[in-house]
Amino acid sequence: MLRILFGLSLAGALFAQQKPAAWTDQERPVAEKIRTLRNVPDSERGAVTKQLALRIRKLPLTERKLSLAEGLANLSTEGDFGRDSLQEVATTLWETLREPAAVAKGNMPEAPYLTLAQLIRYEHVQIPAGDPLLAAAMARLESEEQRRQQADFTLTDLQGHAWSLRGLKGKVVLVNFWATWCPPCRKEMPDLDALYRQFHNQGLVILAISDEEKDKVEAYLAQHDVSYPILLDPGDKVNKLMAIEGIPKSFVYNRDGKLVAQSIDMRTRRQFLEMLAAADLR
Repeated sequence: MLRILFGLSLAGALFAQQKPAAWTDQERPVAEKIRTLRNVPDSERGAVTKQLALRIRKLPLTERKLSLAEGLANLSTEGDFGRDSLQEVATTLWETLREPAAVAKGNMPEAPYLTLAQLIRYEHVQIPAGDPLLAAAMARLESEEQRRQQADFTLTDLQGHAWSLRGLKGKVVLVNFWATWCPPCRKEMPDLDALYRQFHNQGLVILAISDEEKDKVEAYLAQHDVSYPILLDPGDKVNKLMAIEGIPKSFVYNRDGKLVAQSIDMRTRRQFLEMLAAADLR
C-alpha cells in the first residue's frame, strides 16, 4: 500500500525496500538507527535525528545514501523536534541529491525532491534555489494547494451523519487524514481530541477522514474513543481529491473557507495551536 504511508511523499519507500544485507558496514548502523527512531523518547529524538543527518552526510557515495537521507527526512517531521534538527536533515538530503552519482543521470526520482520541497514550504528550512527539479517539485506543491483550496466533498461519519466541507462556512474546519495502522496518526489523536473539546464551542470542527473499512475503524475507536467526527472515505475519493500521499496530514480552513494552514505529518498540541491561530482561533 504505497500510496498512503507515513509522513512526507511516499515516506522512504526506497529505504523500506532495502534489505539489511544491502547496506555497507558504514551504512548498516545508520539504517538501523533510522528504523528504530520512533522508539527514541521525544525529548531525545531531535538530537538523535540531527546526529543521523550529519552521519549520513559523511557516508561514501552509494545508490543507498539517498534512500537513507530521504528515509530520515520522512521521519523528521513526526512532531516537534526543533528547527536545527530539521535544517540539518534538509541540508543532508539536498547535498545528497546534488552528488552526481546519487542516482542515474537523467533519471532523477521525483520523490526525494518532493520531500525536500515540503520541508522548504511547510517546515521553512533554508535551501539554495536554482535546481530545476526542486523548482518543479515546489510548483507541484503549489498546484496541490490550489486543488485543496477549491475542493469540496461530502462524507458520512460513523453515525451516518453527512458532512460537507463547504457547508461548514462560518466554522473553523480542521481536516485530518489518518488510519488505524498509522503510529503517528494514533499519537496525535489525543491532542486533537483535547483541542476539539477546548474549541468546539468557539466554532471548531474536526473532520477526521479514514479510507479504511467501517468495522476496522469502529474496532479501533472502541478502545480509543474520540469526540470529534470520524468520516469514512470509501474508494479513496477524497484522499485523491486532496492529493494525499502520506499520512497523517491536516488542513485548516478559516471561517471564510480559506485554506490557511496545513501540516505534512504528525503535529503536537503546540503545533496544532499554531495552525488554528492562522484561522484566528486562540
